[in-house]
Formats: sequence, structure tokens, C-alpha cells
Amino acid sequence: MSTCFVISKFKFLLPVPVCRYNEFGIDGGPAAKSLAPKFEVFSNHVSVLTGLQVPDVEIKYLVAAGIAMKGLGSILFILGSSLGAYLVLLHQAIAIPILFDFYNYDVYKNEFALLFLKFTQSLATMGALLFFIGMKNSMPRRHKKKAPKTKTN
Repeated sequence: MSTCFVISKFKFLLPVPVCRYNEFGIDGGPAAKSLAPKFEVFSNHVSVLTGLQVPDVEIKYLVAAGIAMKGLGSILFILGSSLGAYLVLLHQAIAIPILFDFYNYDVYKNEFALLFLKFTQSLATMGALLFFIGMKNSMPRRHKKKAPKTKTN
């Protein structure tokens, strides 16, 4: 089951349906069905540009891995762990070019504007994660103070 709603933030955009998936299912659910063509296009781009072949994987495993990585990373990030920030950053770096493939659309189409907006928002999130990691690494760590030894005369 997917939940779809219409977004129209700007006057030049017509309402564009956006779906958020809330079921995984045996075969990966609707998320796997919508991700499969995007992943195939991404794999073709990588193969053409780099000459490397992307290994064949089932989309449902990619969806499950993405959910797990983002979920675990988010919980660790909320708890203040830089490992969580690294996990979410890795998820974003992998998922952004695949999910928000604005480069496959004409500039004047509604899909381009919506995907480009989501892409830039995700890049801003990545910047915030990098800032968090940088600040976390720049702060000095607390060391336990050792009790001063008493002098014996």
C-alpha cells in the first residue's frame, strides 16, 4: 500500500504526485517496482562512463539495505554518534543519484523541477552531515582526570 499526495509549492509547477511507500512485501513492494527502472538507468550510465559492470542484485535487497542503513544511521545520529552520521552520509551518497535522477528529464518538465528540488535538499542534508562530522572531530575529547597522588615525605 502506498500513500500518495500532491505537491504544488510553486505557481509555475503543476501538481505532481509524490508517493511514500509504507510496505515492503515479499518482492520489495512498490518501492522496488519504482526503483528498478531508475537503478537500471543508473547502472547503464555507470557502465558507459567508467567501463565497469555493475553487479546484478535483486532490487528488494537494495531496498531492504537502504531502509536498514538509513534507520540504524538515523538512530545512532540522534544519539550523537558520528558512526550514525557516516552511515546516513553513505546512504545519501548512494541513493541521491539513483532516486533523484533529474538529469534524465527535460528542463521544462514538472518532474525535472521536483526531482532537482529534492536533489538539492538532499545535498544540503549531506552538507549538514559533513558539518556535524567535522565539528565532532574538531572538539577535544574529554579525558578522565587522574586523581593527584599524595606526596609522602
